Amino acid sequence: MKITGPNGTGSATGPKGTRAGASGGFKLPGMDDAGAAAPTGGVNRASSVMGVDALLALQDVGGPLERKRRAVRRASRILDVLDEVKLALLDGQLSAGQLDRLRRAVRAERDLTEDPMLEGLLDEIELRAAVEVAKLEQAAHAA
Repeated sequence: MKITGPNGTGSATGPKGTRAGASGGFKLPGMDDAGAAAPTGGVNRASSVMGVDALLALQDVGGPLERKRRAVRRASRILDVLDEVKLALLDGQLSAGQLDRLRRAVRAERDLTEDPMLEGLLDEIELRAAVEVAKLEQAAHAA
């Protein structure tokens, strides 16, 4: 179709240089010139689908850089809570809610780590939080 201006269209013409009976027309994938089904590469198609699944699985797992980014985010979250607890201790205004938030952050991290040194450090943080909760409870009962 040829467009000659904003309101005009020309007549539709077919592709130039084709002969009648030439085999350059429309074909469905997997069909030969006689219209019969051609042998397909079913195994290739299945393996390409499996290849896509494998790529998606790899993206989900992430590489070492992505794992490191997630670990840094989790560590930053714990360090932020520890900093809040430290400031509250120095001000003398530590609450049970802050300690509970610290204990939850430590438990969440413990589920995601397999490093024995890190687990030991998390144990120490959790023990210290439990001691501070006990101190708060004693102070509340004494008052």
